[in-house]
Amino acid sequence: MAVQTAKWNAIMIRNIAIASVLAMAATSVVGGDAGYVQSIEKYRAQRLETLTGPSGWLTLIGLEWLKPGANSIGTAADNDIVLKAGPAHLGVITLHADGSSEIVFADHAEAAVDGKIVPRATLVDDAAANASPSQVTFGTASFYVIVRDGRRALRVKDSAAPTRTGFQGLDYFDIDPSWRVVADWVPFDTPHFLEIGSVLGTVDKERVPGKAVFERNGHRFELFPIQEDATSLFFVIADRTSGKETYGAARFLTTTMPVDGKLVLDFNKATNPPCAFTPYATCPLAPPENRLDVRVTAGELKYKGSHH
Repeated sequence: MAVQTAKWNAIMIRNIAIASVLAMAATSVVGGDAGYVQSIEKYRAQRLETLTGPSGWLTLIGLEWLKPGANSIGTAADNDIVLKAGPAHLGVITLHADGSSEIVFADHAEAAVDGKIVPRATLVDDAAANASPSQVTFGTASFYVIVRDGRRALRVKDSAAPTRTGFQGLDYFDIDPSWRVVADWVPFDTPHFLEIGSVLGTVDKERVPGKAVFERNGHRFELFPIQEDATSLFFVIADRTSGKETYGAARFLTTTMPVDGKLVLDFNKATNPPCAFTPYATCPLAPPENRLDVRVTAGELKYKGSHH
C-alpha cells in the first residue's frame, strides 16, 4: 500500500508540473521575441522541477529547536520533539555545550545517517565549513541540523508531505521583456553592509559588494545584493505588488556577475521565497534599501495555496 501511495503521489506531482508548464506556455507575452520567451519558460520549468522534487522546499514538515542536553525525538507524544512522520521513538539527540550534536538511535528505529545504518553518530550541521550537513533518514522522512542566530534546530522533511502531494502549481505575471533591465553596476571600494531581517526576528549583517542602478519610467532605482558564491549575486526585494499580487515578505532574484560595469536584472525570474509555501522555512525579509517604490509586474505571483 505504501509503495502504491508513493507511486500515486509521484504521478500527481508530475501531472501538476506538466500542467503548470503548459499554462506557462499559454501565458500572453507583452512585446516579446520567441527566443526570450522560451528562455523564461525553460527557467520556470526548472524552477518547478526543483521546487516539487523529493527534497525540495515543499517537503518541509518541521523546524524543531534543540535544547541543551538530551532531546528525545519521534512521533509519540512523550518525546521532547514530536515529529509529524517516522517511528514513535526514533532516538535521542544530545546538544553539547560546544554546539556539537550526537544522535543515538532507539532499537529498531530503521534509520540511517548519510545512507549508513549506524547505532549512533555525530551530526554535522549546515554551518560547517567544507562539509554538507549530516542527513538522518527514516522512511520517507529526513532531517538535518541547521544553525540560525547561534541556535540549532532540526529541519525536517518528508517526500510525502501534504504541501508537496497537494501542491497547487505556480502562477506568474505575463512575460514582459521590458522587465529585463540592464543596470549600471557600482562596486563599493570600502566595505558596505546591509542589515537583513528574517521571519524568525533575527537580523544579519551581510556584506554588499556593490549596487545595481537603473531607471524605469523616468525614475531612478537602486538595489543592493549579497554575494553567496563567486558566480552570482542574490537580491532580496519587495515592491508595490508585495502583499497584494505577490508574497508580502519578499521575492528573490539571482543574477550572474556584472560584466563591463553592467548587470542584468531580469525580474521575469523573480521567485517566491520558501516561506511562501511552508511555515517551516527561515527566510530573509526585504531590507528597506531593496523596497522599490514601483509595481514590478513580472515574475512569480503569490502562491494560491498559502495559508500564512
